[in-house]
Amino acid sequence: MISIEEARQKILSYVGVLEPEEKPIMDSIGQVLAQDVYSDINVPPLDNSAMDGYAIQSASTKGTLKSNPIILKVIGEVAAGSISDKVVRLGTAIRIMTGAPIPAGADTVVQFEKTDEQERSSSGKTLDEIGIFEEAPADNNIRRAGEDIKKGDLVLKAGVVIRPQEVGLLASLGYARVAVIRRPVVVVLATGDELVNVGEPLPLGRIYNSNTYSIASQVVKYGGVPKILGIARDTIDALWGKISDGLDADMLITSAGVSMGDYDVVKDVLAQHGQIAFWTVSMKPGKPLAFGTLNSEDGRKVPHLGLPGNPVSSMVSFEQFASSAIFKMLGKKDIVKSTISAISESNVKNKDGRRVFTRVFVRKDGDQYYANSVGPQGSGILTSMGQANGLMITPEDVALTNIGDSVEVQMLDWTQEQS
Repeated sequence: MISIEEARQKILSYVGVLEPEEKPIMDSIGQVLAQDVYSDINVPPLDNSAMDGYAIQSASTKGTLKSNPIILKVIGEVAAGSISDKVVRLGTAIRIMTGAPIPAGADTVVQFEKTDEQERSSSGKTLDEIGIFEEAPADNNIRRAGEDIKKGDLVLKAGVVIRPQEVGLLASLGYARVAVIRRPVVVVLATGDELVNVGEPLPLGRIYNSNTYSIASQVVKYGGVPKILGIARDTIDALWGKISDGLDADMLITSAGVSMGDYDVVKDVLAQHGQIAFWTVSMKPGKPLAFGTLNSEDGRKVPHLGLPGNPVSSMVSFEQFASSAIFKMLGKKDIVKSTISAISESNVKNKDGRRVFTRVFVRKDGDQYYANSVGPQGSGILTSMGQANGLMITPEDVALTNIGDSVEVQMLDWTQEQS
């Protein structure tokens, strides 16, 4: 039996960063940028107005007062997306909208609120003239070309995880597609004679195949692409027959078949068709866990993670190991799930000297987090997993976590409502 850290290190030694692919920017969210991105344009491309107002020469407003506004002749109007063909000279103005290019000759923009436009409009006067209430300094309310990004700038470095912010940046530069590290394809296969496919009648003594769906959902959550192979029955030939259909994937995950029973054949398949790297990990739930590689027809060694059959053990083991493997294949830098510090609101016994993961609900009160055990903690009880938003950790050398103890919690999820 090996430690969680040793098991994770062994798994990660068998996976690497995947090759780049080109994707539409809207399909790249959550993926890692594979190449540096430089700008071919200035952003904004032209000097433009930061306000709705009037583009003028600042010298036209010298000496103006609200009690004695300077009157300028309005010679045109320009909206965003248009370019005025008129030239602003001393004593003239062009009505301008936010984002519109600054007309030739203008060096400042006076916003509507600092003119008598509203008064003129309400009194029925035409807007062929406009009164300016105060002096306007040069460069006021003007966004200069390249103020945000200059042509040739390095805008995004390879290795950045693409978020909506990066998508917006790429779009502003005119990029419709971008090179990213591709998502790993992860085969998901459940084993067991007792399993029945979801949606089918449930005979007495059988159970629905829930593990496939929870594992496949975790694959999606962490950025992979699940390939579901269904159910393999508890014989070496049946299991290998199913697995053979998935050896074109980047990783293969099975659930069940890794304990000591007569029908636990995952280790046998690994031994016959590949290599076993380790079996059993010092954790609870999740002790019976196997990892190794399987030999594909094209000579690749496909990583194979054999998760426990109990639903909670399977999900907790995935959080510790499969998530990190997916992150590494995606090219992410932080591949081990972080923890937060909290105060325990439950007593947890550790009888076996393994690392214990207790399903908890974490809440925040002021600046402090509190973690409280949710429901029964049996490894087959999914309801408490559904009520949990974190896994409270009791280390191997701690026999008892007491109420009030400071603990580390690995978050499963965290929503705004829970913060």
